[in-house]
Amino acid sequence: MSNRTPLYSQHVAMGGKMVDFAGWEMPLNYGSQLEEHRQVRADVGMFDVSHMTIIDLEGGAARPFLRRLLANSVDSLQHAGQALYSCMLNDDGGIVDDLIVYFMHDDWFRMVVNAATRDKDLAWIRKQANGFDVEINARDDLAMVAVQGPNACARLCDTLTDISADRLRSMAAFTAMQAGELFIARTGYTGEDGFEIMLSAPGAVTLWQRLHDHGVAPIGLGARDTLRLEAGMNLYGADMDERVSPLEAALSWTVAWEPADRAFIGRAALERQRADGVAKKMVGLVLQGRGVLRNHQKVVGDAGDGEVLSGSFSPTLARSIAFARVPMATGAEVEVEIRGGMVPARVVKAPFVHNEKLCLHNGM
Repeated sequence: MSNRTPLYSQHVAMGGKMVDFAGWEMPLNYGSQLEEHRQVRADVGMFDVSHMTIIDLEGGAARPFLRRLLANSVDSLQHAGQALYSCMLNDDGGIVDDLIVYFMHDDWFRMVVNAATRDKDLAWIRKQANGFDVEINARDDLAMVAVQGPNACARLCDTLTDISADRLRSMAAFTAMQAGELFIARTGYTGEDGFEIMLSAPGAVTLWQRLHDHGVAPIGLGARDTLRLEAGMNLYGADMDERVSPLEAALSWTVAWEPADRAFIGRAALERQRADGVAKKMVGLVLQGRGVLRNHQKVVGDAGDGEVLSGSFSPTLARSIAFARVPMATGAEVEVEIRGGMVPARVVKAPFVHNEKLCLHNGM
């Protein structure tokens, strides 16, 4: 039987089309995925992301442990509330998962990892924590609501009247704060301004209703996926997994090579790959002909064949877009096999859209 978030009843009452996602009953949409996508790009929407796994790492060795566990460096987190995006790698440099880690103080860090990888991630983290003075605590008591869109801050200020509006407005991107029961982070998965709020299950039900009363529309997983694709954000399990390194997933920027003596898990494998050269790269595609780009379609270019990773129709561009993994020497034009025919596509650099603006660039 699938898991249900604390907001399940609210989704059903609001007309959510419920589907299974990574073992959770989640709303795909509330009527029109296209309208929900546009709602977030132009105004504001709210997402139930309580299926994500929140993990607290506490203890005197929390920072040294994370210096080893993550490919990005928590050394850059020096002020309470700072956040960092990183991959967690295996010994071969493959991506166990991607995540956000928040630094609150030296013996408390908080991570948010993907729903589909929960059990694997917790087992891996606990295994690697052997020998470190750190406690790993999965916060199953917490739910999470994301408020996203250009008007997210204004609408959240209207809703959370017990928190200073100036305090919310002054939050920088990729920071968090604890405000009473609420853990509020200025992060998201849409390419728009927004917040992710972690709180108790009863508190999430109350917040969801208050946001709705202030005109914030519920948004399903379907629009969340097209929003993140337009924003150039990877999806674990589609665009990357344990067989793919950050260097092959357009995530080289998340690897902190300095200091050279930081022996993070997977470093030796990445250094070998960097020295030998990477055979394939991840690119963006914009379809030039008719059709829809879908996962696993064949990509044919001047340097050899590749594969579509994530593909969908882009409501903002009004055409089909995708991520694909192709040979490094692939040029600016390729063809994609769609229903037995070859359709031309242009290779571009992601993101496709950012803060409502088109930002396509030729080549890589």
